[in-house]
Amino acid sequence: MSIETQTIPLVLAIGGHDPSGGAGIQADIEAIGANGAHAATVTTCLTVQDSCNVAALHPVDPSIIHAQAEAIFTDCSVASIKIGLLGSVGAVEAVVDLLRRHRNIPAVFDPVLSAGGGSDLAGERLIGLLRSRLLALCELITPNTHEARRLTSQADDGSLDACAQALLDLGTRAVLITGTHELTGSTDITHRLYRPGQPVSASVWQRLPGEFHGSGCTLTSAVAAHLALGETLETAVQRGLEFTWLSLLHGFRSGRCQSLPDRLFRLPREGRLEDE
Repeated sequence: MSIETQTIPLVLAIGGHDPSGGAGIQADIEAIGANGAHAATVTTCLTVQDSCNVAALHPVDPSIIHAQAEAIFTDCSVASIKIGLLGSVGAVEAVVDLLRRHRNIPAVFDPVLSAGGGSDLAGERLIGLLRSRLLALCELITPNTHEARRLTSQADDGSLDACAQALLDLGTRAVLITGTHELTGSTDITHRLYRPGQPVSASVWQRLPGEFHGSGCTLTSAVAAHLALGETLETAVQRGLEFTWLSLLHGFRSGRCQSLPDRLFRLPREGRLEDE
């Protein structure tokens, strides 16, 4: 008797390992699975971090990054690619080579340049390589406002519209600038999707209290999952934003500092406390 297996689209998640489970590859796996796809993974670096900050980053040898990816591509059909923390010039070069050889697969890039606690995770040479070689290979990049300004050498109060246009001029096909870091005093957050020759698409969400670790990984992975399912970019972005906001709404504290998104909030949990 044979067992018929279900076909599930596969997302290749490329990024760093976060031992706290809040961000990185574990966040990718949870978000991709919760949005209906399957995550295969390539680890670019190991980190020493908790819910407060990153204490150390240890890059994986580029040859091992290549080998991990080739094992997946040789065996599986990859529907989309999600890229997060790269952590070294060698990792950027390895991922550029990978994307050039698989130009038909949409890639979503979360340009992680610093940790939530403030630690710098990308030097100027690495950022230069992102600008000159990686961004043009991406279907979508999802910088927060700090990352958008740093990638385009804008001042801290520089125009986000100008940042987005500069990033589009570098060749990326779409830019989603997330607005969480813009402290305007408003109770709302505005995320803006920019595409060449099209009006800016703004999405407004209620600002949730506190600080969160792993929201960027959650968003980008969810978007990549919906692209793998065959949805349009605009629909994938909107569903990714909704999933991320709900994950943060159900967030929890595992340690002393930032809360973590509950990316498995749709699953029943034995012993989960009811809201009073």
